[in-house]
Amino acid sequence: MILKAIGKYKLLVIAALATMLLQVGAALWQPSYMKKILSVMADMTLSTNGKIDKISNYGVALIVIAVIGLVGSILNTLVAAKLSQAVSADLREQTFRKIQTFSYADIEKYKSENLVVRMTNDVNQIQMLLMMVFQVLIRVPLLFVGAFILSIITMPQLWWIIVVMVVLIVGVTALSMGRMGPHFMAFQSLMDRINGIAKDNLRGARVVKSFVQENSQINKFDSASDELNGHNLAVGYTFSTMIPAFTIISQLAIFVAIWLVSTTVTQSASIAQDQLGGIMTFIQYMMQIMFAIIMGGMMSMFASRGFVSMGRIKEVLDTPTSMTYTTDDVIDLDGSVSFDHVTFSYPDDEEPTLKDISFDLTPGEMVGIVGATGAGKSTLAQLIPRLFDPTQGTVKVGGHDIKTLSQATLRQTISIVLQKAILFSGTIAGNLKQGKPDASDHDMDRAANIAQAAEFIDRLPDRYAAPVEERANNFSGGQKQRLSITRGVIKQPKILILDDSTSALDARSEKLVQQAFDKELKGTTTIIIAQKISSVVHADTILVLDEGRLVAQGTHHELVQTSPVYQQIYATQKAKEATA
Repeated sequence: MILKAIGKYKLLVIAALATMLLQVGAALWQPSYMKKILSVMADMTLSTNGKIDKISNYGVALIVIAVIGLVGSILNTLVAAKLSQAVSADLREQTFRKIQTFSYADIEKYKSENLVVRMTNDVNQIQMLLMMVFQVLIRVPLLFVGAFILSIITMPQLWWIIVVMVVLIVGVTALSMGRMGPHFMAFQSLMDRINGIAKDNLRGARVVKSFVQENSQINKFDSASDELNGHNLAVGYTFSTMIPAFTIISQLAIFVAIWLVSTTVTQSASIAQDQLGGIMTFIQYMMQIMFAIIMGGMMSMFASRGFVSMGRIKEVLDTPTSMTYTTDDVIDLDGSVSFDHVTFSYPDDEEPTLKDISFDLTPGEMVGIVGATGAGKSTLAQLIPRLFDPTQGTVKVGGHDIKTLSQATLRQTISIVLQKAILFSGTIAGNLKQGKPDASDHDMDRAANIAQAAEFIDRLPDRYAAPVEERANNFSGGQKQRLSITRGVIKQPKILILDDSTSALDARSEKLVQQAFDKELKGTTTIIIAQKISSVVHADTILVLDEGRLVAQGTHHELVQTSPVYQQIYATQKAKEATA
């Protein structure tokens, strides 16, 4: 996944590697000049002026090398940042595009807050991982191998000190990684939980405050936050022991190297000159080796979070969409709907929500669906535009099995207005054009008049350019529903599904909407899901659901005489109206 994403930016990858080689080369080159300077200073055969000239030349060379390393470091940081930003942006867009192909069932599988964390926090972790890879992780093995070889060339008799130091530092790093790995694994799941708690609390702020549940929500958030804090502290405690351990190991290695060299420098002037210059260079290479191992270990531990996030993004991208379309052809359908022995179960549910449902609707018919709460009314409606696929049986629209139709055909033919009015931040026009992207003002006027939304839209100074705040908080419940209905009817669909979408309207507004439907949508098959019998009493056909089964079908007058379930619902509502 990552290699494919990086492959688009080959020039940036080459530039990052080239600038990294400049850094490593400069770092490995500098100690050799330090050895030459120390050797000149220890050379008794040279005059003072001769020493100054040579040291000046070597000093200039060191400055040039330092500048090369600095330029390489700056360029490497810029290139690595650009590369990581570009790849993470691609991954974020790719993940979002993939989520847009998910069915309702796929989204329910992951949960919305989980997907939000994956698109934001997990992609950010991958971005940080890429920065580390092209700034540190690739440089570490190059620096380690180069310093290891040059240190042995410089002081071959002390090779074993390097080996012992490397073994001890790698051992400490491995133990630390083993302790910290599980904590890094837990970070992302805890981030999901914290995000979910915060999201629910902010979305349900009115409920929380009306039931005085602030302390309960705080305690729930604190519990998850404390657990995350515990994992962070565990990682911090491990780090607090790592650095001193590395320091002790490196200082002991330096002490042993200097002590061994000190026993040989008294043998002769030439040996002393060579050893004094060599030991300083050797120590510098030792420090580079230790730095490489420490940085590699620390970056690897941080990178483990990136690899966890990479796995989480890959899981989303590799998830096969449970609902696929076999064609892209767009065909013109009429408004007929047919259910043939349809049964549907939600994932992990033991009992099916819908059981052996069969009925036929003719184009232009107004159909009501009633039943007790939980009878399966909304589920039945969501099968028609193929928001879910039936577990058994066949759903047909315009005489075609919906599984054989393209997504564009279904969306062109069917509009659904959901029970919960969901509007997006932006403008009224922006929301309405989700139903018809090329909608003109005339189209919006017509749809707004049908939905009785023109009543308040015309009072707004900017009319359709009026802003819609987050979650449409600047509109009342009834206004939200009327805007949702406007969005549903604007493209003049062959089939219009209203899922209890007039529940927030007053009786007068609801009656006006129904009258507009009768007048303006005569050729549209209108399916109305309602809790109130009064909302569907004039429907051509009423379907009565009870515990997931279709128990009766007919007009209001027929059902009042023949259906016990319908009679019970009607009698209950009539009694409530009489009491009121």
